[in-house]
Amino acid sequence: MGTLEKGVHGRWDELEAQHKTGPGEYEFFRRKFIAIGQTRQCVASVYEIPPGKAAYPYHYHLQNEEVFFIISGQGLLRTPEGERQVRAGELLFFPAEPGGAHKLTNTGGEPLVYLDFDTQNALDAAVYPDSGKIGVWGRSVNKVFLEGDAVDYYEGE
Repeated sequence: MGTLEKGVHGRWDELEAQHKTGPGEYEFFRRKFIAIGQTRQCVASVYEIPPGKAAYPYHYHLQNEEVFFIISGQGLLRTPEGERQVRAGELLFFPAEPGGAHKLTNTGGEPLVYLDFDTQNALDAAVYPDSGKIGVWGRSVNKVFLEGDAVDYYEGE
């Protein structure tokens, strides 16, 4: 996929939806508007989360920052400051640091729909405080590790 060299436009509800389910409470539909690799610095997708579900576990990034715009529905946002309800029209920003940790769960009876606009760095890591995992993405890496699996820098050399 090449880098975009001109502006693009479209309707979010006409983008192809990719459905993903995980264990338990995790499920979403993602409509990619600007995909990884199409630009040098950003990605944008519209997420639809079914009632009672969340797209991702509680996490924060070490490089990529995120902005959500809630298009429709309502949800419960968990951050280091606690939990609060969010609804259509709200803008949310998550910096790339522990203070940007977040999880968004649909608490309504209709899909929770939001625009997710992210910065995109060549290599990013995400920390999952509840499960003690670290995910590393970019430059042909797409892996998740348990923090307890850490080894000494020179081990195996």
